[in-house]
Amino acid sequence: MTIKLDDTTQYTNFDPDGMLQTICDLPKQAQDAWALAQSAPLPDTYKTIRRIVVTGMGGSAIGADLVSGLLKRKGRVSLETVRGYDLPPYIAGKETLVVMSSYSGNTEETLSAFAQAQTRGTHLLALTTGGKIAQQAEALGLPVWRFAYPSTPRAAVGYSLTLLLGLCARLEALPNVKPALDEAIASMEALQPTLVPEVPTAENRAKQLAKALEGRLPVIFGSGFLAAVARRWKCQFNENAKQWAVWDELPELNHNAVVGFNLPKAITTDMTAVCLRSNLDHPRNQIRWDVTGKLLEKANVPVHTASGQGESALAQMLTLIHFGDFVSYYLAALNGADPTPIDNINLLKQRLSEAK
Repeated sequence: MTIKLDDTTQYTNFDPDGMLQTICDLPKQAQDAWALAQSAPLPDTYKTIRRIVVTGMGGSAIGADLVSGLLKRKGRVSLETVRGYDLPPYIAGKETLVVMSSYSGNTEETLSAFAQAQTRGTHLLALTTGGKIAQQAEALGLPVWRFAYPSTPRAAVGYSLTLLLGLCARLEALPNVKPALDEAIASMEALQPTLVPEVPTAENRAKQLAKALEGRLPVIFGSGFLAAVARRWKCQFNENAKQWAVWDELPELNHNAVVGFNLPKAITTDMTAVCLRSNLDHPRNQIRWDVTGKLLEKANVPVHTASGQGESALAQMLTLIHFGDFVSYYLAALNGADPTPIDNINLLKQRLSEAK
């Protein structure tokens, strides 16, 4: 049942599992995860690593993508995300740290990659709430960064992101993490009161964008460190709002996607583009954004722009994530969809378990 966004009495029935609360918890998640990362076990030998590889899926992997975007700007190490069962053969050696990121600790792809990593001579670390990964890692005497936050994996992004940020800080892989995180938390805390259900649509940018996307195919574009944020938006529209969404990255999309903006008409007439922009984007990409927007408008595709708040890349990243989560929540309401269940994913897991 579709609800009226400004009727706050309807939200309890529409959201019985409290997805809204987990969205509102993002600033506190980041704060708590940072504190946990400062005291979590980390052997001194790990400080020699030159590359981080994070194995994970879905909501447990997006934090790695986000941190990778920050490391590409100012990091001294690289970070690669492996989504799947197999580690590439080049992932080996003592200069590599493999992080097994799984909210449940039972993700079969991550368990497979973990088993392979044990034969590669790499450093290993588990980031989880428990499950088989925690049990196996502890049995091997490996560091386990265990957190407790009851939610869906995607709703615990404050942990999957900030624990990795804390790891990078302790490895001295990324400078000035704490000041940027403090700014990000303060910026989210300032933004949130403008986005909650009590704020009417006429004054609520998240509700306004959700209304603009209602019944349409969202196409989310991001550049540089915001490319992973575009991916996050896409996944939140899939899982929270229970609908199709796609994402793409600039400038790469200027070398292919722009040629296909006009066809097929049956799709373009139902598309809406959202461009996630930053004043920190490469100057040439600023020009590309402007031209890309004009090409979309020429193809009669509505274009909306969203920008993060704050001076640092991390603050802009997290405020855009926070804003996008609210948009996905209101879009779920407009779709009449409970934002928490993931029935199709659960069905896939059941069929896979039966196939063993």
